[in-house]
Amino acid sequence: MPRKKSEEEPKDTIVSLVKLLAEERDIDEEEVFQAIESGLVAAYRREFGGNKQDIKSVSAEIDRESGEIYVYKLAEVVDDVVDEANEISIEAAKELGYEDVEVGDEIEIGIDVEDLGRLAASAAKNAINQKLRDAESMKIEKEFSGKIGEITSGTIVRKDARNVYVNIGRAEAIVKHDGQIRNNRNEHYDQDRIMKFLVMGVEEANGRPSVVLSRTDARLVTKLFELEVPEIKAGDVVIRSVAREAGSRTKIAVYSKDPDIDAKGSCVGQRGQRVQQIMNELAEEKIDIVDWKEDPALFISEALQPAKVSRVDTEITTNENGEVERYAKVIVPDQQFSLAIGKSGQNVRLAARLTGFKIDIKKESDESVEASKALIDDFTVVDDEAGKEE
Repeated sequence: MPRKKSEEEPKDTIVSLVKLLAEERDIDEEEVFQAIESGLVAAYRREFGGNKQDIKSVSAEIDRESGEIYVYKLAEVVDDVVDEANEISIEAAKELGYEDVEVGDEIEIGIDVEDLGRLAASAAKNAINQKLRDAESMKIEKEFSGKIGEITSGTIVRKDARNVYVNIGRAEAIVKHDGQIRNNRNEHYDQDRIMKFLVMGVEEANGRPSVVLSRTDARLVTKLFELEVPEIKAGDVVIRSVAREAGSRTKIAVYSKDPDIDAKGSCVGQRGQRVQQIMNELAEEKIDIVDWKEDPALFISEALQPAKVSRVDTEITTNENGEVERYAKVIVPDQQFSLAIGKSGQNVRLAARLTGFKIDIKKESDESVEASKALIDDFTVVDDEAGKEE
């Protein structure tokens, strides 16, 4: 098929550039070539289209070996040419080498462009830059969409009134307001500081994917323990539940599949080194590690540590909406009451979230008074009934 190549050919310049960039950025060569060809067509239309030549169909092709550039248009074969930009006479078509052409066929005609070299360079530059951006965006989206709920390390780049921007290697990520720990004086988002984050997702921002990170999600604690505790990574120790108030305190319930492995001891580590390492990463956030128990009453007792519990009564019911409600009445020694509740109710609040039970804590003395009152009420009822019988 006869085509007209450019007078100024970049020969292997474009080919070499494409191959080099494709190798460095891990991009498909063919996609880059196609992007350049599309860019060349767009550049040609901008330069030579419009009122001068309303060409309906323009194409470009780069020889993958030599780098030679061809620009051509589709023209309809006619008896009498009316539209010179889009038609060609049958005699002229045969002169170009189309021997078997017939009226009504469409053939490719090479286009003479004196300034094709400059256009090609411009088109190649724009197309390659755009392709690099697109390819990079696709890689970021593909890579981090598969890492949601995983940990990544990053370097703080900058921050503004609401967001923190983090360099995570291939991409710049963002920590939104709700993903930042703001109630801990040890948590600082200083430039160039390296921190660990949980990958929350990938969002579109200004036409590019943006990786959303978090420092507040409870799963961050889980993943840090998986990194720090070999028994968890091996599957011998299992994290059953986590309740967290980021920046302040976390409760984590663990269970050992192997009776010879102490789940809590594995997470704490010798001299508390393992849990301390995680606390250091979380700006000295307090972490309570408790043993998970199958029995709800025992689990609730564990969850309320460091307070000591005297008794736990549990009740599980189904409400009118078919929802399961779990309620626990916990009796503690009077001197343990404040500890069980915790500062601003934090201890009981975290224990409730950890166990899934609504927890009502009562002092032993109050329970004793209530029990005495109930006993008196029972006797009163009995006396009344006896009086009625007389």
